[in-house]
Amino acid sequence: MNQLEQLKQYTTVVADTGDFQSIKAYAPQDATTNPSLILKAVQKPEYLPLLQKAVAESNGGSTEEIVDRLLIAFGVEILKFVPGRVSTEIDAALSFDTEATVAKGRELIALYEAAGVPRERVLIKIASTWEGIRAAEILEKDGIHCNLTLLFSLCQAVACAEAGVQLISPFVGRIYDWYKKSSGTDYQGADDPGVQSVKRIYQYYRAYGYKTEVMGASFRNTSQILELAGCDLLTISPDLLQKLADSDAPVERKLSQESDAPVEKIAVDEKSFRFMLNEDAMGTEKLAEGIRAFVADSKKLKKMIEEMR
Repeated sequence: MNQLEQLKQYTTVVADTGDFQSIKAYAPQDATTNPSLILKAVQKPEYLPLLQKAVAESNGGSTEEIVDRLLIAFGVEILKFVPGRVSTEIDAALSFDTEATVAKGRELIALYEAAGVPRERVLIKIASTWEGIRAAEILEKDGIHCNLTLLFSLCQAVACAEAGVQLISPFVGRIYDWYKKSSGTDYQGADDPGVQSVKRIYQYYRAYGYKTEVMGASFRNTSQILELAGCDLLTISPDLLQKLADSDAPVERKLSQESDAPVEKIAVDEKSFRFMLNEDAMGTEKLAEGIRAFVADSKKLKKMIEEMR
């Protein structure tokens, strides 16, 4: 078996793309999208008709309503190629507004259900701010499952688990980027700070029996992926899926369901969450940077829509 096939024995593989053909080629269980991936996709001729259709069927609706229709159109198409779930992201501009995030999550699920997609097949992606985590807690109680993204610190992961969130997406590659830039060190294998962060979260969840799924995300190379073999899920870009498919080197399980590592319990309320995140320079900077980047790409997408109307 190639490395991708071997990896699927230990971990649920998720495609991190809005490209249907890539999803079809690598047969993942789930797929994830975000504003940057959707923006990239609609700039390709083969996906432009989805955008044009969303605009045409808007009946004079707002740009935000057209964006929502486009997100659901991509999600519905993606679900034709994966047996599991698709993650659809809420506008990052709402990252510090709990009520607006809850309302948008309910709107997106209603649109999916109107399109014949049951809510069990959708994960609503929300930034892992304190406000976003509180919104996810409310949505989960409604039976709307969430994927908490832009997650860089253990305090974010603990708060998500205690809120009963379905799934978190710790960003391996962006953590690696920050430490590489700050130290000048090109970390490899198990020494990679991004890999170590996900392992620490995984072990913490196992130690205290949390049910929240851990999905490593934002990979820069296959070494990071292989160091996390055994993690609940890994969401992987098409280029790295191809590299795994092209290699026949052995894949060893690195994470297991059992954890005997001593892990100190962390108490997280709003004050301690904000303090711990503030003490983590990497987590603070990458969370803010990630929100800004997603907002910028959302604005570009909205501009494309407005120019088509």
